[in-house]
Amino acid sequence: LLSLSCLGDCQLHTSCGIQKCTTDFVSFTSHLNAALEDFDLEFCKALRAYSVCTYRNSKACRGNLVYHSAVLGIGDLMTQRNCTKDGPTSSTNPEMSYDPCNYSGHTEVREQQGGKKTPPPTYLFCGLFGDPHLRTFKDHFQTCKVEGAWPLIDNDYLSVQVTNVPVVPGYSATATNKITIIFKSYQDCTDQKVYQAVTDDLPAAFVDGTTGGRDGQTRSLHIIEKVSGKYIEMHARYIGTTVYIRQLGHYLTLAIRMPQELVMAYEESQDLQLCVNGCPSSERIDQSGHLPLPVVGKLLPWGAAAHPQSGYTLETATTKCHEKMLVKDIYFYSCVFDLLTTGDANFTAAAHSALQDVEALHPSKEHWHIFPRSGGGGVGRDSKFFVSLGLLWLILVAYL
Repeated sequence: LLSLSCLGDCQLHTSCGIQKCTTDFVSFTSHLNAALEDFDLEFCKALRAYSVCTYRNSKACRGNLVYHSAVLGIGDLMTQRNCTKDGPTSSTNPEMSYDPCNYSGHTEVREQQGGKKTPPPTYLFCGLFGDPHLRTFKDHFQTCKVEGAWPLIDNDYLSVQVTNVPVVPGYSATATNKITIIFKSYQDCTDQKVYQAVTDDLPAAFVDGTTGGRDGQTRSLHIIEKVSGKYIEMHARYIGTTVYIRQLGHYLTLAIRMPQELVMAYEESQDLQLCVNGCPSSERIDQSGHLPLPVVGKLLPWGAAAHPQSGYTLETATTKCHEKMLVKDIYFYSCVFDLLTTGDANFTAAAHSALQDVEALHPSKEHWHIFPRSGGGGVGRDSKFFVSLGLLWLILVAYL
């Protein structure tokens, strides 16, 4: 059923590994007996291994007719034998027993090769929203000016850059109106892919028009449009990374989860990463995680008065934010800060969505909520003590 000869074409495609894929498939199936009970199970395992092998060689074998014939033949046989695409594979080589474009399977392979139990990978979370508020991979929370273009992430696998513009002319507060993401070329899983979103243009495709990682394939990297023009998700399976981008009002928000070992894969020259090291001290608006809430007519510590046309008082801003966020954590305070600073009610939705993204992507539920406290942007649990401290802080700032 499958072509097992090169038909004179192999010399033209010396880098194409289809011949070895086919040879391995023959080796896996030559001893099988169709009369035995486990024939279908073992044959499907061999077919899946064959499929993985051909996928790894898809780029090198692009113009090889034998390769394309094999791919079609595999599909036909899997249909005939009712084989599922996902499942165990036959292999005498641990390298072939997993999908190289599936990061979650790498731990199992290391265990096979080293013979030791390997702990599951550690995932980290970073988010940017609002005016703008940054939650770093270390779970530190900061509010920064960072006007212009700044790198959020820049490592061996991924680059994320944001551009922030002033929200209110003459004031320090900024918000994100452009996001550029570069998924760097990785083995046979993806070519380099560039994604760009700007205000009122949140595409569901990369700049080259594709939605997948290599030749439009969605197996290792793909974009999902959740709400047209307002919310997209990007899933990079080969590096275990998920990205959410939203537009709320005139500005963009971003949330990302990425394995720690990949986050830390960067050179010294790439040390200016807001998600890794936070904002430079000269760009900080907050005071060790505490937001200096603006009060109309009073001077802020960072050199600008609250926007007099915001239309919100401390009381009305607090009420507005409490409609969306019941827990008075740092996301709640960020909402109040943004309303008093800008008067733009869309920042309420931005803070609420940012917290929802944390709950969807952050690996540790006990760290979802962050509460202001001394020591700089640390993580705290939801407790009456921290809530009371936050309310006291609000009152003091309002009436000093």
